Amino acid sequence: MSETLLSDLTVRPAAIEDRPAVERLWLMFRHDLSGLRGVLPGPGAEFRREWLDSAFTDAGWAPYVMNCGEHLVGFAFVRGLTGPTRVLNSFFVVRGARRAGVGLRAVRQVLARHPGRWEVAFQPDNAAAVSFWHRVAQEVSGDAWEREARPVPGRPDLPPDVWISFAVADGCAD
Repeated sequence: MSETLLSDLTVRPAAIEDRPAVERLWLMFRHDLSGLRGVLPGPGAEFRREWLDSAFTDAGWAPYVMNCGEHLVGFAFVRGLTGPTRVLNSFFVVRGARRAGVGLRAVRQVLARHPGRWEVAFQPDNAAAVSFWHRVAQEVSGDAWEREARPVPGRPDLPPDVWISFAVADGCAD
């Protein structure tokens, strides 16, 4: 990815007009994750989409889109906006924009919009996610973050997810 596109990174709340494009990104996101747990799409080649639907319809949720110039490169869904702890429910950057700093810059912008307590879950066998989320927690809260294994609700057959918790102060965006 060129430095010009990276310098043009914007993160903004997703509008209803963005939903069709976010739905296409959702398929890429779920496809990426399907390899970690052996999840297969349904008969119509669809993946579960409750979080996608909630992000655009439920109070207490906020969807965001990421652009590098004119290119839509990712999304983030935040939930828990009406409670004491926000959850970065879903975060995705297309492969062509990964490893260029887009993810870190984008997540910092999302976190900065909602200062306070945060939690993020990821699978322990996703080495890239482990490294990325530990780096995020360290950069936004220093050593004041926690890591905990929690069972996946309703899925005793799966290994626990890793949850990290940290606080975000006002002004954490770059």
